Amino acid sequence: MSFAPSRHATAFALVLALTPALATAQTPEIRRAPFPPQATGTVHTIRIIPETCAYLQGGFVADPARPYRFGAARTSKRCQARARLVDPAQAQPSAAAGWILNDLIRIPSADCPARQAVIHVWRKPANNVPPPADAQGRPRIYLEDAKRQAEAGRIAPLAQYAAVLTMEGASCR
Repeated sequence: MSFAPSRHATAFALVLALTPALATAQTPEIRRAPFPPQATGTVHTIRIIPETCAYLQGGFVADPARPYRFGAARTSKRCQARARLVDPAQAQPSAAAGWILNDLIRIPSADCPARQAVIHVWRKPANNVPPPADAQGRPRIYLEDAKRQAEAGRIAPLAQYAAVLTMEGASCR
């Protein structure tokens, strides 16, 4: 028995092959100009994500294998997060998986103008519904009710953010 691919199978394979390209072609929710060129060895704040109580920071380093390093830091111990910042390797953010390209940040290198770090910040909204209105007509969360829901495991999911680093341009070394 021979296998002859149909037009639909070929079209589906083409869509799967183009999915990463389509994800990067998505227009981000936030539009911004590229950062000013950053010097090697200087750590800078990339973006604050107030919903996660975190900020992204990074910097160019002299390691040719990994020329840019970045990470997240907590803004305040007292901050109450309304969203989670997740590991992009585990979350695999993409438009096909329900993630929205929130921000596209370009950071050129001052020492190597042909090289730039590109950070894609993805957001996955949670479909949370506000609680029903109480007797005064306001949606409120009461502590005892919230405790009972938490004990029963009925906590509403939080929105998620993930930041993915890619390098663009030729290496100067």
